[in-house]
Amino acid sequence: MKNALLIISLMLSSSLMIAQQRMTPELLWKVQRLSVMGLDKEGSTIYIQVKTPNIEENNFDSKFYKIPVTGGELIEIKKEDAATTDKNVSPDGKFKLFHKEVHIEDIKGTDIYKDLEKSDAYVFTDLDIRHWDTWQDGSFNHLFYKTTATDDDTGTDIMLNEPHHTPQRPFGGDEDYIWSPDSKSIYYVSKKLKGKAYATSTNTDIYKYNLESKTTENITEDNKGYDTNPAFSSTGALAWLQMKTEGYEADKNDIVVLHNGVKQNLTKRWDGTVNSFLWSNDGNSLFFTAPVDGTIQIFKVNYPGKKRIAPVVEQLSEGQFDVTSIIAQKDNRLLVTRTDMNHAAEVFSFNLKDKSFKELTNINKELYNGIALPKVEKRYVTTTDGKQMLVWVILPPNFDASKKYPTLLYAQGGPQSALSQFYSYRWNFQLMASQGYIIVAPNRRGMPGHGVEWNEAISKDWGGQVMDDYLSAIDDLAKEPYVDNDRLGAIGASYGGYSVFYLAGIHNKRFKTFISHDGVFDTRTMYGTTEELFFVNHDFGGPYWDKNNKTAQKVYNEFNPITKVSEWDTPILIIQGGKDFRVPIEQSLSAYQAAQLLGIKSKLVYFPEENHWVLTPQNALIWQREFFKWLKETL
Repeated sequence: MKNALLIISLMLSSSLMIAQQRMTPELLWKVQRLSVMGLDKEGSTIYIQVKTPNIEENNFDSKFYKIPVTGGELIEIKKEDAATTDKNVSPDGKFKLFHKEVHIEDIKGTDIYKDLEKSDAYVFTDLDIRHWDTWQDGSFNHLFYKTTATDDDTGTDIMLNEPHHTPQRPFGGDEDYIWSPDSKSIYYVSKKLKGKAYATSTNTDIYKYNLESKTTENITEDNKGYDTNPAFSSTGALAWLQMKTEGYEADKNDIVVLHNGVKQNLTKRWDGTVNSFLWSNDGNSLFFTAPVDGTIQIFKVNYPGKKRIAPVVEQLSEGQFDVTSIIAQKDNRLLVTRTDMNHAAEVFSFNLKDKSFKELTNINKELYNGIALPKVEKRYVTTTDGKQMLVWVILPPNFDASKKYPTLLYAQGGPQSALSQFYSYRWNFQLMASQGYIIVAPNRRGMPGHGVEWNEAISKDWGGQVMDDYLSAIDDLAKEPYVDNDRLGAIGASYGGYSVFYLAGIHNKRFKTFISHDGVFDTRTMYGTTEELFFVNHDFGGPYWDKNNKTAQKVYNEFNPITKVSEWDTPILIIQGGKDFRVPIEQSLSAYQAAQLLGIKSKLVYFPEENHWVLTPQNALIWQREFFKWLKETL
């Protein structure tokens, strides 16, 4: 009996130890990553792809599964057996859309000088010379169609000889093109601008190509900002996402519908911005996702059509999570994907009647069940101008309020991207908190989800109110007895990296350490080297050489981190990707060189083949290990 009790006791103890494991970089890179491929033609089965990092091979292994839309066991299948509804096949079944690269311009030395085949030169006479992480080489994504009976990929190029892209680079896919319901036309997204105009504009348009006449019509010519994501309803109405301001890549995103020659902006009067949308099955409304109060939720807007009633936006879901996509409507349910700061994406069913969620997949259940999870709290802090600012506070697993913890201020990038319940594989709050740090993540000025005015407030004011917002957040948390005021750090990437560089010059010894990844260090050279000029034109107010532009000059002088380097006195880790053309390498190298020459404890971690992100497993593990090694040394 005693032996049996001893065995039970040991088993319980062992189980408890397993349950009390904490997330580590190595465990994070065992988290499986789910993506939805689509539904079958009957709408009864969901097909998903699950990618698992393979550290040894420095890539990802993929498996494919199917699951009933009502839930059940995942059944592994071959990729070719994932017979999803193919949106690229015309409704009448005769044709299929596809895209491929086409050589249009001679830019590479080997194209210009045929006798110099070992050359690696590029020759440019205009802008748009590189984008994200690739140089312009004279090839463009073009849209083709072919008969479904054809096996090869020759097809008909509907953009013949055009030096323009469909899908859009760098992130566009087949969401950039669709068939008309009658199969007679193709609708597609393209930014038909060249050179300097391309680099300084966000003016993508939706084009209609007629198969019979071979003619193309621009149906959004009147709008000078982004027009994207066209989709037809079951009743033949065309909807798309629209930003109205040319050059403003974070403008309010609205849902616009065109039917029988009548165009309606359904979300114009709603104080928010749309991420993505899905037509309801009956065509009478649209479901969409949007940031709100530090989360991303499901909304609905009615489509009045010819009825003389105003569109009304209704929030359908609420909770401490992000709805990251709406896959499909099945009867009175929406199939969606969802994340939170402690869980990667899974598929859920959302009941439109009782507003409840049902989890359909749980691919990381065993991993998460084996670790102690941080606690995520929502807090409101009063800013220096009297506003209420949401701040996410992530507490270490098994948090003990009687102890003191080192605390990190997290500065979000974007600068106008939502700080919501996302699950990142680099800026992972679960991982950071599990190493014993409290994370303070403020929804400072510039965050969508708190009204258009709050979102727009950061433009041309990078070093203004937003810096006060950061300091208000950390100062408020520093009042708590469990925050170790002698062990505060600030971390961030992109605009968050800019924030770190800027705070390093004004923090008045609040922080003991800094970490900046691909951060903007000098706004002047940022303007001179970044590839999307529309972004800096809008956010900085114009070029640095315009001495009469007082707004721009404030950004290039007062709000420029490089002008405050003489005040730096705190250890700093600087990380940079070699193929980051959004915030090019000169930014981090300049900051690191300054820190070194000032005699400040500093380290540079350089990833030659990574872009603005860190995507390969082994580099990502080095990133995490260096990140926490630095904090251990300096905090």
